[in-house]
Amino acid sequence: MARVKGTIQMTGGISGLSFYTMKGSDTVFVRTKGGPSKRRMKVGEEFAEVRKHQSEWAGCVKFSQIVKSACGEVYRLADFNVSPTWNGLGKKIMALDTDHETGERYLQLTRCPEMLAGYNLNRNFPFNSVLRSSLQFALDKEKLQLTIEIPRINTVNDIYNVQKLPYFRLIFTLGIVTDIVCYPEKHYYNSLSAGKLSGGASRSVTTEWFSAQDIIAAQRVEMAFDTYPKADDLTQATILASAGIEFGTAGLGGTIEAVKNACCGKIVLAK
Repeated sequence: MARVKGTIQMTGGISGLSFYTMKGSDTVFVRTKGGPSKRRMKVGEEFAEVRKHQSEWAGCVKFSQIVKSACGEVYRLADFNVSPTWNGLGKKIMALDTDHETGERYLQLTRCPEMLAGYNLNRNFPFNSVLRSSLQFALDKEKLQLTIEIPRINTVNDIYNVQKLPYFRLIFTLGIVTDIVCYPEKHYYNSLSAGKLSGGASRSVTTEWFSAQDIIAAQRVEMAFDTYPKADDLTQATILASAGIEFGTAGLGGTIEAVKNACCGKIVLAK
């Protein structure tokens, strides 16, 4: 890879060269065209191992999509693209499967749910640095019920209101991440189900808007799915509990509107 210096500011291809830019840089890069053909990658014996890892990567992408869905409303509070990170995490989890060959390995979060517990969806202002009160979470996996005890909040001391906005609210999500298995005869990865609930199913609860200049009394939030599977159906499922906070301001007609990027979230529990 070479870098183009001077006044040339072009992208595209010319005479066997490709000119392109990369995110976060104004520099134009150049490289020669080439590499194996698409057909060779698909059938060539020398790329057999590459195809196995490509197949597994599809399972990792599926895993990332399921986790995103299981985070429900809390996911939208992220301040960076977490999908590539979760893809890589899925590959690490897949490596724990020693029962199947490469290209057919399962992705079983149930082997190591702690790898998602405590995951922050924000890099600039992590959840615990914004909401400094200690929320208490009680998760009943068998009944798919989540209870959150919110302590008394003194907004002056317990909330870091970066933009000095007048309102805030809390968001909680209960979600399901099922293990992902390979069907080698079809070269296909798919997630399992937890009874009638599919992988990625979630339920979110949002509190009312509170004043950011007040003392908020302690309260309890309870949430659950309308139906819950049998215990056997949950042996290959991981339950996530996520929490988030977002800030708002007065909008038209006296309504309160959430302010973009004034928020943060976290996966609190994975069980």
